[in-house]
Amino acid sequence: MTGSGTPPQIAVIIPAWNAQATLRRAVSSALAQEQVAAEVIIVDDASADGTLDCAKALAAKDGRVRVLAQPENRGPAAARNLALENISAPYAAPLDSDDFMEPGRLARLLRIAEQGNWDFVADDLFKVPETGIEGPRTRLWSEDSIGIQPLGFSAFVRGNLSGQRGGRRELGFIKPLMSVGFLNRASLRYDTGMRLGEDYILYATALARGARFCLTDPAGYVAVTRPDSLSGVHSACDLGALVQGDRTLMAAENLTKAEQAALKEHYIETLKKWHWLRMIDAVKTRDFAAAIRCFQAPPAVIGDLFGKLGEQVVIRGAARLPFRAAGPGALKNKNRRGGSP
Repeated sequence: MTGSGTPPQIAVIIPAWNAQATLRRAVSSALAQEQVAAEVIIVDDASADGTLDCAKALAAKDGRVRVLAQPENRGPAAARNLALENISAPYAAPLDSDDFMEPGRLARLLRIAEQGNWDFVADDLFKVPETGIEGPRTRLWSEDSIGIQPLGFSAFVRGNLSGQRGGRRELGFIKPLMSVGFLNRASLRYDTGMRLGEDYILYATALARGARFCLTDPAGYVAVTRPDSLSGVHSACDLGALVQGDRTLMAAENLTKAEQAALKEHYIETLKKWHWLRMIDAVKTRDFAAAIRCFQAPPAVIGDLFGKLGEQVVIRGAARLPFRAAGPGALKNKNRRGGSP
């Protein structure tokens, strides 16, 4: 029940880890939603700062806020799953603890979901830097109006190819309004073994299992970008879990040939990134056996590895040139002053 006694229509799920600085902003934006009964579920993921105390203080001030706490850090997937097991609302809306929503967003998405009988409704979100919250905003997906577009499996997966989109504009970043009924019927939850791309795998699996999914123009989700964002910093372990997620999807779901082809494109792109990070780690630790094992891969991945290694040879070779640090122009000026090369 919400603070007013009205059963919630939407549960806003906020996983929070060391988010003391931004949690209040995120929660306040959810509570400010108009023309919709919303509750907020904060899941503290064993924060080391004052996040849990902040969450409890917010809950004490507003009965629409509930707080759950994980005894150990398990990542956002596990946090969201815990929230999904503790909601009664028919819809769930994920919100990152450092992001926020504009008033009216949830009402608009709910209206689209109910009128079109959609299981997932995602709005093209806005991106802003943490240092310029009130400044210009850029759209994630399209600068043009898209109306309400059905989103299928192949289009979604290809929308996550960073080589085509670039600039962290993959569709996996969307934060849709989700039917809890569909998630339960499809026995679908976030993969707790992933800390990167768990959203992408959830949405792709939902589409493979028949979810009616649409994408619409921005309704007011504002994603705040930071250089140290977890979604922008990947480890070999993170990418390895994402590779396994694609493999599981290939094996477990009854995909058409076109869907398999789209998924293979994403799998190979991710495999390239994973093998390159493994190569870097192997070189750093002088584990040459591990470096050689990186070449046990499909031909496209092997070719990508050789290409990247070639680039590094050129870069490191150029760095040894005497004019590298200052540039050719500086060398020319130095000679004019009578200095030696």
